Amino acid sequence: MTGDTADSRPFGDDISPALSCDPRKRTLFGSDTYFLESLEQLGTLTADVDGFLHRHAALLLKPDAVVSRQIPTTVDWLARGGFRIVAAERTRLTRTAVRALWYFQWNLATPQRRRLADMFMDSCDALVLVVRPEADEGGAPPASVVVTERKGPTDPRARVPGQLRYEIGRYSYLLNLVHTPDEPADVARELGIHFDTALRERVYASALAGDDQSARARELAGQLHVEVPERDLTFEPAAERLKRAVQEAEESLASGAVRDELRAARLAAWDQDGYRRLMEAIWRAGLPLDAWDVVIVGTHVLPMKRTGLSPVLDGVSVPDWQRHMAQLAVR
Repeated sequence: MTGDTADSRPFGDDISPALSCDPRKRTLFGSDTYFLESLEQLGTLTADVDGFLHRHAALLLKPDAVVSRQIPTTVDWLARGGFRIVAAERTRLTRTAVRALWYFQWNLATPQRRRLADMFMDSCDALVLVVRPEADEGGAPPASVVVTERKGPTDPRARVPGQLRYEIGRYSYLLNLVHTPDEPADVARELGIHFDTALRERVYASALAGDDQSARARELAGQLHVEVPERDLTFEPAAERLKRAVQEAEESLASGAVRDELRAARLAAWDQDGYRRLMEAIWRAGLPLDAWDVVIVGTHVLPMKRTGLSPVLDGVSVPDWQRHMAQLAVR
């Protein structure tokens, strides 16, 4: 390494503006290995890479969707909305995969949010669906942008009837069951994270063939339902189970500060501040409690988002893309 840091060479490739309306994202993705590997592979399978990514969206049904049995509801919602499932595969949301998927947004995540995510994301396989509109409408925004808008926001209080997240469960900020890539570039990048070369080729080939794969999606959901017990993700039952489990743990502990803190926190757990105090006491004591109950309660009462910061890359909307497409059309 020399002392001269003035290197005029670019860090990455020039990314087509047809894949993202965000210049910053195009710059960052130009040197992102997940994106580049996926895009390069797609280019060996079709000459119309931009068109493919414009026409296709992806949905990630996370472990919370598996245990709450909401994958079939999602398949039905997609059909009613005019989307055909053209590929479906299982994936595993390891700690590394989670941080790769939300690499450009998790600068906002609190330590509590990261810890809770790690407790359930890798608890079972998740399901990836690749979809496309049944009808190709000329001049329509990318399918990924449309699906993301129709999916609904992260905040359960802001969801409205008809949105996917409204229909499959308004549990909490983190237990939102489904994730979608924001725009075409994100579709390619996230498929690059989920799948190795061989499996990604199978996904792309299935999507290019265009056959309806909803039966396969239901079959994979059925497999997961056999493997993974069903869980109720609502707050009140989980909170009561958690308090009972803490009380039982107290009885097995020797008298002392840890036991006293747990008892005081349990007795105070009647509002958000009280449950937050209970969660902190549980973690300090290192109690091996039911992970789902801890996650359900924790996602309701612990801070999820660091304030005063913006994400490295933010979401985009249908109007953003409509303006972007109009600008591209006059170039």
